[in-house]
Amino acid sequence: MSGRFNVIMTSPRLAAEAVTILDAAGCTVHYMPSYPSGTAVAALAARVRADAILARQGQVDAAAIAASPRLRIVARHGVGVDEVDVAAAAAHGVMVTNTPGANATAVAEHTLALILALVKELRPLGAAIAAGAWRDPARGGRDVAGLRLGLVGCGAIGRAVARLAAAFGMSVASNDPALPAGGLPGIARLPDLATLAAGSDVLSVHCPLTPATRGLVGAAVLAGMPRGGWVVNTARGGIVDEAALLAALDAGQIGGAALDVFDQEPPPPHHPLRDHPRLLATPHVAGTTPGALVNMGVAAAECIALRLTGAAVPPERIVVTGAS
Repeated sequence: MSGRFNVIMTSPRLAAEAVTILDAAGCTVHYMPSYPSGTAVAALAARVRADAILARQGQVDAAAIAASPRLRIVARHGVGVDEVDVAAAAAHGVMVTNTPGANATAVAEHTLALILALVKELRPLGAAIAAGAWRDPARGGRDVAGLRLGLVGCGAIGRAVARLAAAFGMSVASNDPALPAGGLPGIARLPDLATLAAGSDVLSVHCPLTPATRGLVGAAVLAGMPRGGWVVNTARGGIVDEAALLAALDAGQIGGAALDVFDQEPPPPHHPLRDHPRLLATPHVAGTTPGALVNMGVAAAECIALRLTGAAVPPERIVVTGAS
């Protein structure tokens, strides 16, 4: 039975718990293939006269926001809103929400797994065994305890990473201007990114992608790190300059890197970082554990149900207020 409201889901799947919330609010969910184009989202929004877009994968651009005169909310299935044209949403009176903290534990655990794999050289050790070799005196990894971890961004995910890193004996610092002047327990605040990079054996990225942060971790930052340090990015691909990272890896300035995100996703088949011997890559899965998917789906569905039924949306989830 069709509901009172039409919701576009920019992915082929949504957690059952989230679907239940939307059903109860009278919503019909229209699913899309993974990573739909902005044009495809706009076409579907116009055809079904969408009241809401639950944005998980792909772009929700100005054309998609303008396509349905009934559209009242774009709810992000996650934290980052770089794939949503927030200016267009504001201009059309469309609310934009996200789900802060919903996948923080999952992303933090993935980040620590990548750090451990890099420092312990798990990829090259495994490749050597696969090639028929055994112990190499030049390889074997380093101690994690005592290493200095620099967090580029220290919100819910960065702070969760800090807690896990402390359990392994790492010292943690961040240059996040949102931190108190004296930092937080277990997290020192440094004045700028250059200072953070110079004092970090591992630099881990946890800030949003904005025009100001695109290419933030570039050639100068990488050159300022201790030689042989490691870089991890589980935030957004555009924050780390991939060409600069490739050059730093080839030169040995960066000893290894781990990316869960790329500037273009999926990256082209012959992208030089796909099979670089010093790079460990995962396919943007850090925040998509079963528990995290339920948390994000439920929080996004709640925002849609509340908005469409005239109830108050939790203010901490609102990125753009939209019309009343």
